Order: sequence, then C-alpha cells, then structure tokens
Amino acid sequence: AVILREKETSQEKPGPLTIQHTSLCLVCDLCAGIQDDPYIQVMMAGSTLRKVKSRSWKKNRYFRLLEDGLTIWYKSRWAGRGHSTFSVTDLEAVREGHQSEVLLSIAEEFPAELCFTLVFHGRQGNLDLVAESPDEAQAWIQGVRKLIHKTQTMDEKERLDQWVLDWFHKADKNKDGKMNFKEVKNSLKRLKINSKYTTSKRLFLFSPQMADKSESGSLEIEQFVFFYKMLTQRDEVWKVFQDYSEDGEKLMLEELESFLSVEQHEGEQSTQHAQELIECYEPSETAKKQGAMSLDGFQMYLCSQEGSIFKPEHQDLYQDMSQPLSHYFISSSHNTYLLEDQLRGQSSLEAYIQALKRGCRCVEVDCWDGYDEDPVVYHGHTLTSKILFKDVISTLKEYAFRASEFPVILSIENHCSVEQQKVMAQYLRQILGDMLQTTLLDGQVPQQLPSPQELKGKILLKAKKIGGLEEYLDETCTDEVSDEEEMANCDAEMASTEDSPEKVDGSKSKMSRELSDLVVYCKSVHFGGFEHARSHAKCYEISSFSESKAKKLAKEAGTDFVQYNTRQLSRTYPSGLRTDSSNYNPQDMWSMGCQIVALNFQTAGLEMDLNDGLFRQNGCCGYVIKPDFMRDGNTQFSPDKPEEREGYKPLRLSIQVISGQQLPKVNQKEGSIVDPLVRVEIHGVPQDQAKDETSHINNNGFNPVWNETLDFTIHTPELALVRFVVEDYDKASRNDFIGQYTLPFTCIQPGYRHIHLLSKDGTAIPPSSLFVNISISELT
Repeated sequence: AVILREKETSQEKPGPLTIQHTSLCLVCDLCAGIQDDPYIQVMMAGSTLRKVKSRSWKKNRYFRLLEDGLTIWYKSRWAGRGHSTFSVTDLEAVREGHQSEVLLSIAEEFPAELCFTLVFHGRQGNLDLVAESPDEAQAWIQGVRKLIHKTQTMDEKERLDQWVLDWFHKADKNKDGKMNFKEVKNSLKRLKINSKYTTSKRLFLFSPQMADKSESGSLEIEQFVFFYKMLTQRDEVWKVFQDYSEDGEKLMLEELESFLSVEQHEGEQSTQHAQELIECYEPSETAKKQGAMSLDGFQMYLCSQEGSIFKPEHQDLYQDMSQPLSHYFISSSHNTYLLEDQLRGQSSLEAYIQALKRGCRCVEVDCWDGYDEDPVVYHGHTLTSKILFKDVISTLKEYAFRASEFPVILSIENHCSVEQQKVMAQYLRQILGDMLQTTLLDGQVPQQLPSPQELKGKILLKAKKIGGLEEYLDETCTDEVSDEEEMANCDAEMASTEDSPEKVDGSKSKMSRELSDLVVYCKSVHFGGFEHARSHAKCYEISSFSESKAKKLAKEAGTDFVQYNTRQLSRTYPSGLRTDSSNYNPQDMWSMGCQIVALNFQTAGLEMDLNDGLFRQNGCCGYVIKPDFMRDGNTQFSPDKPEEREGYKPLRLSIQVISGQQLPKVNQKEGSIVDPLVRVEIHGVPQDQAKDETSHINNNGFNPVWNETLDFTIHTPELALVRFVVEDYDKASRNDFIGQYTLPFTCIQPGYRHIHLLSKDGTAIPPSSLFVNISISELT
C-alpha cells in the first residue's frame, strides 16, 4: 500500500511584515549559522538532479541555492539563458524516498535513498527529484528542511529584513553588491512604485542621510535599506500615532492604554494589554525601560497577528465540541480524488492529502471493481484516471489527523460487486484498525449523534447499510441508496455522470454484510420528505442533496429544512453539469443548517474562499458550531425572514478602507503598475448579501491611500462572512484579481486593523495588506 509521509514541520504560514529598524548587519544576521552548514554549502555549490514527471519523463536539471539563502534556481544545461526559480517560502515540506505516486512508479529504476519530493503550499504540484548519490540526496533533503524551519521561525523583523534583502539581490543585476540609479529605478518599478518615485534621482543621490560619500553613483545594501525605509514611511499610521502621543515621538503607557480602549474597543483589559504590547513589539530597549512605545513599535503591533482583523482568541480551538455532530458545519470535499475536471482529470492520492491538510473532515471515495479483485477509485464512466482503493485508505490513515484530531467521515460511493465490497471491508479493517469506528460508543442505539469530542481520532464510514442499528435485514436492500441517486430519483436536471445505469433504472443493489457492518453513525438513505423524517427518521441516517434539490427545498420549506438539520446530517454536492469542477455557493446551504457542504477543493475561487473563511476559526479543525437558533429542534428560523427569529438584533458594519501596502503585480508587462480598488462583500442570508467598493487609485500598488468608508447592515451576524477583495481596475475589460481575505463576521476585531491578503490559491502573499478602521454597532 502507498503511504505518503512528510517531515513534521510547523504549519504556520509566513506572517505579515512591518517597516521598522533594519540592522546594518542585514546579510550577516540572516545568514548566520546557515551558510556554514555543510548541507547548505552543497546546495549553494549546485547539483545535477533528475526532475521526474512520469515514468517516461525524466530529465536532468541543474539546481542551486542562490546567495540570498531563500531562492532555488534551476535550468536545463541546454536551455541557454532560460531558467526557473522558486522560493523556500513556497515550500511546505520535504518527503524522503518513494513518497509520491510518480516516484513509486519508478521505484525499480531508482532506489529510495536517491529520491525526494518537494511539497509546495496550496494547490501547486509537487516537484519529484532524483539525486546522483545518497549523500547528495541527503544534502538537499536536510538542507531544504533547515531552510523551511528557518523561514517558519523568523520573527517580524527578520521577515522584513529578508524581504528587503531579496529585492536588493534581484535588483543587483551585475552582482557587484551595489545598486546604481538605473538598478534602483528598475527595482522600484517592480515594487509597483509610481513614476514620481522612480524618477527621484535627487532623493537617491542627494538626501543628506544618503550622501554618496564614495561618489560611485551607487548604493550598498545598508544605504538601500535606508532608502527603502524612506519610501515606505506610513503617513496614515503616523497620523493615528500622533492623535495619542503628546510629544509626537512615543506613546507612554497611559496613552497606549487610551488608544487600545477608545480605538481598539478593548475596555478594561487595555491596561494589561498595553504593557504586554510594549514588551512584545517595541524594538527600542530605551523605550521599553520608559514604559513607552515608539512609532516603529506601534506599526509593528498594528501589522502583527494581534493587530490583524481576525480575533486572536478565535484562531485557536475555542468552541464547545461536546454537542451532536448535527450541530456543526463540517468542512467537506466532493470527489476528493480528482485534481482537475470531472471528465478527464487525474485521480491522485495527492488530492486527498491536500484536502485533509486544509482541514477537510469529509472526503469522498467512488469505488468500482478493479482488476485482480482489487477495487479502484475514479469517476465512473469517464476518462479520469484510476487509483487503488487500498492506497486511498492507506493515505487516509497517514493524513487524517495531521491538521485536526476530530473525526473524519469517509463517504463511500459504492459501485462494486459484493465480492469486491468484501475486499473493501477487509482493507478498511486491516489498514485503519482501531481508527475505524465500527461499534456504538455505549452499546446503545443513539437518540442523538455522538459529538466530535467523543469521536476524536476516529474515522466514520458513510455508506448504505443493511437495515438499521436496531436490527438486521436480508442482504438485498431496496430503500437505501448512495449519495447521487437523489439525482436520478428527485432532480429534474440532467443526470449526473456520477449515476451509473444500474442506479438510474431503479434496480436493487446488492450489499455485502462485511461492508454494511462497518457503517454505524452515517447510514445513507433516500430522503422521503420532512414529514416522514420527523416521524420515522433515525439520527444516524443521512441523505444527500444535489445543489438544485437543496435550493428547491430551501425555497419551499426553509424552516423545515433548518429543523431537519438540527437532528440529522445532510450532505449537499455540486450539480452533475459542473464537469469543469466549478463550485456552487456554500453559503446558501449553510444558511439552511446543512452540515456537509461538499465542494471541489481543487478549484480556487469565491466558493473555496468562503469555505476557507468559515473554517479559518476554531483552530482550523474542520468543525464550526452552528448558531444556537440552528441547534434548537423547535426553531422557527427561516433564512428568508431573519427578522422573525427570537433575539433578532441587526448590526451596522462600517469599514473605513484607509490604505494598501505592497500589492502584488498581476500584469507582468514592462512598465505596468496596478490601479487597485477594494471591494467588500457580505455573504450570508439573502437579506445580508451585499457588496460595495472604493474608487481605484491610478498607478500605485506600493502604498495606495483611499480613505473611503463602506457601510453595511447585517441581519444575521452569526451566519455572515465578510470578504475583502483587491482588484486591478481595467476600464476596457474585466478587473484582474490581486488578493483577498475572507473571515466570519463574528471573528472581526473592531478598530484599526491590517488585513493580510491571500492569493487566489489561498496562500499568504506577504507583505501585501490593507489597513482599515472597523466599527460595529447596533442598528438603531
């Protein structure tokens, strides 16, 4: 069986940057203890490694670590000047040996001690490499791991220093350790700084602090750092600082307390917190002794995680995890095995690994008869590739609880013969062992589902079952169906490619007792209507709904749907027409209380931004407790009429979009500079759906200033998500995406906050951020 293992490393992404005092010993500080390492020396000297994409595609490439200690450069020896680079900050882990499907396929040709895999953050594919000797392989494996660890453990100042150093090395084209005016000018263009800065030769050469004493017409690293600081002074932060600083130079403890109490809405805890902030973020020891905070320290705090828009106390596990499973939203994946589209896409174990590492707690497996009585997983009746069922289960065992200790639901779409179902059951028992929950927790038929807390470290099988937990029936089941049979029985839309002919013609399906007995708390059943569910349904029965069926039920009987979801789990999935693996809006389903809202995790965009945003809280554990009015079995809540619920208290959200910092360049054309605008979107119940945007700023992605306020009314704050989107304005065509950040309304910190932007893929893009001032008040 295939088991893909990664070196355990911190999952913390590189954090935000702040402009503060930069050491003149920049290079020495950052490279200390690294360049003397023998593994790093091998990487810097360079190695010829075999890049492997498949059994037939294996080509030599020359790899080396550049002087900045972060950039890995590689090229073909026959490619002339052409080359590629990537940063160590893009890497998540290194796998050693045959720990990828590609390297396993060539295991007989290349021994494990020569092979390793570089795993990237987000959805970027892995890089499989083969060294010429075991020693060389170890040098790269251990060296890259050390560099990953270093980047993950940098403090805010070190990250800024490294970022500035990177830019210096990129701009120093002739590698003489200096930058002439032309190199500085070109660098500023790449930094998205507009022409008024790029033509500032006077600032470059004749600033008193920047005097070119050697009259060489160039800047060394220390001068470039100071020059960079001059360009990145934040007037908008300085103005806030001045409002509370009596002498304009520092914030005394009482002044910082006042700022925290008045602007950051911290109340009584502001006194203690002010002391903690000075100790943590103030770079000057002199200021610390005075119990004061300088402008550098103030900006460092505002740019930190404590100064971010997301409440720090909601980042860790903070919710009650002892309630029934039906009381939680559960991060869920559709056709998890696919990396691409639904018709021709590749099936891969990597897709399961990526989903589980994102906190996904419900994965799907479509099982079909394979050769030699070995079941396979793929999208039936399509050209998608096949992987072995046993390899999927082995991967699940290895990765199920890396990101979260709470239960994983394994949703089985079963198309196998009885004989191969027995093989599936055998693999599940043998590979998962005690991880698989096969018995009732207390030996009693439950009246409500067990909690995530009770099921920690357990895998639940969701599939058809012969009879119920109360009794056993014969082996022919006539009323229990698999997930997408709802399409055949209930939907008017075109039949999904997930429906086999056997399902559509309504014939009885055979089920093996061995597989059936493994299903305990998630028995897949046909949905017979809300009235039937109220009088006959069991808490362990779960039905699946296509997106169109779910929306139809929501429109016809919204309150009934919410009530149903207080007692039982329901799963929704994308329309069979979404062959491109696009997604539906999950917010529509969450507003009904649906727990398992399955999305195509491989497809980036608005829908996955919302999913990532909702599950960013509570320790990213994949479970988020539903609001209390969606856990009460007698609830009268209707998403279409939020004002009729008990305890209705609408809120006003006011967002002053102040400025942006170092927004990434999206158009790589020479001389192109972004024209950024900010759009704020509210996603929630129908009355809360809204969006508004700022004007665009011409030719400034480096430090645009808007100072525009956007106002919203939130009727159901408990279900609302807020999405910040930055785009490059284009009057002639569609705006280009720059970055976004999405979070639950209930996780917003009011006051002056930074929003650290994410790429379309959901990965951090430091130091890009927005600076905002947020006010939340009751609607009067």
